[in-house]
Amino acid sequence: MHRLIGERSLDDSWLDEEDARAVFRDMIRTRRFDERALALQRRGWMSGYPPFLGQEASQVGAAHAMREDDMLFPTYRSNALQIARGVPMSDILAFRRGRAEYLSDHDIPVFPQAVPIATQIPLATGAGMAANYSDDDHAILVCFGDGATSEGDFHEGLNFAGVFDAPVVFFCENNAWAISLPRDRQTASDSIAVKAEAYGFEGVQVDGNDPLAVRETVSEALSDARDGNPILVESLTYRQGAHTTADDPSAYRDGDPDLPEWRVRDPVERYEEYLREEGIIDDAFVESVREDVEDELKEAVERVEELPDADTDDVFEHAYETLPPELVEQREEMRDFLTRHDPNEVEY
Repeated sequence: MHRLIGERSLDDSWLDEEDARAVFRDMIRTRRFDERALALQRRGWMSGYPPFLGQEASQVGAAHAMREDDMLFPTYRSNALQIARGVPMSDILAFRRGRAEYLSDHDIPVFPQAVPIATQIPLATGAGMAANYSDDDHAILVCFGDGATSEGDFHEGLNFAGVFDAPVVFFCENNAWAISLPRDRQTASDSIAVKAEAYGFEGVQVDGNDPLAVRETVSEALSDARDGNPILVESLTYRQGAHTTADDPSAYRDGDPDLPEWRVRDPVERYEEYLREEGIIDDAFVESVREDVEDELKEAVERVEELPDADTDDVFEHAYETLPPELVEQREEMRDFLTRHDPNEVEY
């Protein structure tokens, strides 16, 4: 059986007030990053972008649960988790401008974000098995959406983790939509968490709009994983925006009366209201956080804009020692296209 973990407060968690403020600070930072990134994409500053509006509590809570040596395997929508983990905003923006991860020289144990659905899951299991072989004491947190649970990589990764006791926490953000499909159109299971039973370990659900509940749940899961007990955490949240900037959610979503109230209530507003009621933050603190975030964003954008233009041939490098004939042909076609057209004036 799986468990559902609901709201937590400072009274029944081990966070102190400064930790609670740090969680709020990261939720504001990541909310503003998402808003700014979306605006930048809309004016053609970077390529397609996957918004995470509404999932800040889920991701920031998980990031604050990790130890410094725990390894993160993010997916393309895990930008809030990466930022809260310490990845500079400029790294993520540069990636969306065609740069390889990571721009900065940091030692954060984080794998490059996976864009193909679910491919990071078996890789995370392999990293966990390697940690066992090396007698390392860190755990792995791998992130994915509910749609990824329909992929074979999900089942293979969990099966190996269960057999080999890999120290992995499988963190599924169930945001109610797999692109345009609701959860009940892709699985008949009672939940995502219950799927863990097939692989011999526990699955839990948590209110993904409560950062304190997520932090506590993921922290306990990581501790269990380090003891050789992998676990599947289903974080119940809601994707308020589009799947990506190429998506039109109005074509398939026009409200959902079946969603519980807590899933459609904004997690940032919810947490801020709670902290104000507890006397932990006030107007001056909130304003200072917002000012600091604007400065951080400004510096991140400026840093990326100062980078020299990327070499388009890099798209074809590093995958093969010797480039196959088909890719040689594609590279020549691209070179020819760029010779005949100014990429800044091409309409896509």
